[in-house]
Amino acid sequence: MYDRESLIALFHERALKFGEFTLASGRTSTYYLDGKQITLHADGLRQVCEGLLELLEDVEYDTVSGMSIGADPIIGGLLTVAAERGRSMEGLLVRKESKGHGTGQYIEGPAGEEARVVVIDDVVTTGGSSLQAVDRIQEYGATVVQVVGIVDRLEGGAAAFAARDLPFKALLTIEDFGISPPDDV
Repeated sequence: MYDRESLIALFHERALKFGEFTLASGRTSTYYLDGKQITLHADGLRQVCEGLLELLEDVEYDTVSGMSIGADPIIGGLLTVAAERGRSMEGLLVRKESKGHGTGQYIEGPAGEEARVVVIDDVVTTGGSSLQAVDRIQEYGATVVQVVGIVDRLEGGAAAFAARDLPFKALLTIEDFGISPPDDV
């Protein structure tokens, strides 16, 4: 079962770093959340997946997806936990660049165009990576029904999703770590 406090403690122990960092969005920050330190850790991934399945209980979906490489372990973990619960689910991996050989696809996985997709990201700042995944999935022909993040840095991602009429939920926010979002967002 999902233990929120245990996941927060694991982030403090393994993933939260302080200093000067440049984020994927191009912004600079005095802290960095390295989500892969959680999703590539057995207990961390289990906690994340249990929490996400709980968070998504009221969402009608059959496919989980996100931008490679950040979402890959989460998708694999969700598929495993869903199978353990007897829940049918498929995954789609979204490439940053099209495959340089074969069919040249951006999307990998068994889900078809009729899929109802949840797009997942480990840490959401401006939402750029998730929106890129949304665009690829929509080009593929599937429907994005929800965007979720493990941690929302509260730096504009939710507003970017709302501007595109994409529902958004996060398992945790940066405030859960005792950090306030910047005033200029």
